[in-house]
Amino acid sequence: MFKDLFQKKKYATVPSASVHDDRPKREIPEGLMNKCPKCGTIQYHKELEKNLKVCSQCGHHLRLNALERIEMTLDEGRFFEYDSDIVSEDPLGFPDYPKKLKQQQAKSGLDEAVITGEGTIGGFPVVVAVMSFDFFTGSMGSVVGEKITRAIETAMQKQYPLIIFSTSGGARMQESILSLMQMAKTSAALAKLHEAGGLYISVFTDPTTGGVSASFAMLGDINLAEPGALVGFAGRIVIEQTIRQKLPDEFQTAEFNMKHGQLDLVVPRKDMRQTLIKLIDLHTVKGDVTHGG
Repeated sequence: MFKDLFQKKKYATVPSASVHDDRPKREIPEGLMNKCPKCGTIQYHKELEKNLKVCSQCGHHLRLNALERIEMTLDEGRFFEYDSDIVSEDPLGFPDYPKKLKQQQAKSGLDEAVITGEGTIGGFPVVVAVMSFDFFTGSMGSVVGEKITRAIETAMQKQYPLIIFSTSGGARMQESILSLMQMAKTSAALAKLHEAGGLYISVFTDPTTGGVSASFAMLGDINLAEPGALVGFAGRIVIEQTIRQKLPDEFQTAEFNMKHGQLDLVVPRKDMRQTLIKLIDLHTVKGDVTHGG
């Protein structure tokens, strides 16, 4: 009676893929779907773009490049670019730096980690500088510092409000001390703008760290940030190793910085444009001159 119990079972054979080669293959076109890096939700790319690249499930704000930011911020996306002919060179002869610059330009479609220029927002003329993390992690080299400094000087000359959207991994190591000098240069230019009564609104996006956060990004008359944006100087691991303490999970988030007085407001992306318009309107005197606090 136990004979059948121990007999070897027979299993069905799964046909090889070649048997079905004549069947039409269903392929998903590249770029059709996106996965939220925070909650893992799969969403159609077009739906994500309609929602300004904010996850509909968890509200995570995905990163934007400079061109996307300009298009959704300025009136009808109209923009007059400054200093588009200024590009990075290799002042220190750093190994493979010119090659990496070309790779970054090809990958991002940008010439540098920042785009500067002017346009209008809510009908108000503004000077804007928009950084892009997809070019060398938004690192600040000589060209980034020069373009931002020129934008600050133009805003002062034209008496336009200045808006800078920051995102950066810090100073560009391939330019060493020349990169670090941009911290002082941009800060000095902003001091002159402040003395002249100009309005500077700084907007932190994910992530803003290193030399950028330690210079022009933190010097706004009004400091805003997108929800969940990483805002800080050194990384979590470096700080924990230095102070030998465990940091809170929410440490260096925009919300944590606002709670501790480092930011004025955390603004969802869908509300950013209107918030900027309201702030500029509040600081406008006689319809054409703006003054910072």
